[in-house]
Amino acid sequence: MINTKNFTVMALFLFWGLSGFAQQKSILGTEKLNRYVTYFNSIDTEAVKNFVPNAQAFNWLSDNVPLFECPDSVLEQNYYYRWWSFRKHLVKTPEGFIFTEFIEPVKHAGKYNSISCALGHHIYEGRWLKNTSYLKDYINFWLYHADVGQTKQRFHQFSSWVDDAVYQNYLVKPDQEFLKNILPALDADYTKWETERQLKTGLFWQNDVKDGMEESISGSRKDQNMRPTINSYMYGNAKALTNIATLLKDENLKIKYQNKSIQLKKLIQDSLWNSNSSFFETKLAKGGFANVREAIGFTPWDFNLPDDRANYAKAWDQLLDTAGFKAPWGLTTAERRNPTFRTRGTGHSCEWDGALWPFASSQTLKGLSNLLVNYKNHGKMTSEIFYQELHQYALSHIKNGKPYLGEYQDEKTGEWLKGDNPRSSFYNHSTFNDLIINDLIGVKPRVDNVLEIYPLIPKGKWDWFALDNLSYHDKTITLVWDKTGKKYNKGKGFLIYVDGKQIYQAKELKPVRVPMN
Repeated sequence: MINTKNFTVMALFLFWGLSGFAQQKSILGTEKLNRYVTYFNSIDTEAVKNFVPNAQAFNWLSDNVPLFECPDSVLEQNYYYRWWSFRKHLVKTPEGFIFTEFIEPVKHAGKYNSISCALGHHIYEGRWLKNTSYLKDYINFWLYHADVGQTKQRFHQFSSWVDDAVYQNYLVKPDQEFLKNILPALDADYTKWETERQLKTGLFWQNDVKDGMEESISGSRKDQNMRPTINSYMYGNAKALTNIATLLKDENLKIKYQNKSIQLKKLIQDSLWNSNSSFFETKLAKGGFANVREAIGFTPWDFNLPDDRANYAKAWDQLLDTAGFKAPWGLTTAERRNPTFRTRGTGHSCEWDGALWPFASSQTLKGLSNLLVNYKNHGKMTSEIFYQELHQYALSHIKNGKPYLGEYQDEKTGEWLKGDNPRSSFYNHSTFNDLIINDLIGVKPRVDNVLEIYPLIPKGKWDWFALDNLSYHDKTITLVWDKTGKKYNKGKGFLIYVDGKQIYQAKELKPVRVPMN
């Protein structure tokens, strides 16, 4: 006769054992996350409550974000602050979930306070959330709902690298059915941009205000200037549509966008590269270059557009030049040597003539990461420079001694130039956590079942770190670097776990590609 009591206990034991084996046991746990959330909640008046109020922030973040720990307390705190802030912008609408840019309603927004300017940033950042429905809703909103019932265009109110971001999201969270469903809309949207903004030369034009970069040195609200931004975005979109068409075995569409990307790459390098300044610059509608280096000249590297040549890599030398982009508080949006640098006002509008903008800082850092990882010609750039600028970017997230994220800053003092304007608080207009995960730690999403890691942590900089509970390809990834083996007691060196199973260990922290079996 079977002892049902013992059988039940044995069954539960087996269930727990198998569950523990199949599921990733968190190395970091959520205690540190809880401390950060408690602190951030304590300094917040919570004037606006959206889908996840502060009271539910810890539970939602525990369920959705990768956990991170490192010796650099500035990077670590800002990592959690940025997730805590990002969560504030999640809004549930009658047309699905969206992420807002401004926490307060603004006049130039569309439905539900939606703005498309930072859409690409939102997708890059949000692709690391465990719940995939938020971004799917958000992408669908812009493709199918944003312009319905509106008196003016909302989706094309600003330039966009949405196709590129959609593909990058797919590489983290593969879903071919979703891509198949939206591909016709993405294709039609690219064609619409060509109708609205493509010149006979093949290059695209844009007003700086519709790049989200008004009052810039090279810009205009009226002239059809050919800017590195929109042209790089459209190149990135064409490359992404080529890759999506390849995945879905649509040969005609693949060839169509392959040809577009090849043509646009050549046009950008032939027409927007100023050999006199060794920089990608705006070409003016009236002829000639704008003759000013601006951070938008680094944007081509966000999409790995420039050829791998020393003369192009030389552009990055300007990051080290105090007459270029290097300032005490971070990287400026225009070269400091320009006679009109920071002369267009302060705080009355949104001036992009030199002040620090997180939008631009995150783009420049992404481009620098791509240069270091995907190119052989680095010029003077190193992982040490990337780390230093990422650290400085994190340091800039402060106001009155407390964590803060606003619109734009004085390059010398860090003063937030919108002052105490409540619309600036928690300004969701850039990335940071994607730069930690995808660039500093170096998780490089791929189509196949290979996990690729390319760290940009300078050699000898950290003795330990952990990135835990990372959702990737429907698996849970944990990365641990423990030089002595005494921090986490899992062994010495660089360790990789997939769904709780160790699949890799090495003595050094270095690039690796390993199958996720």
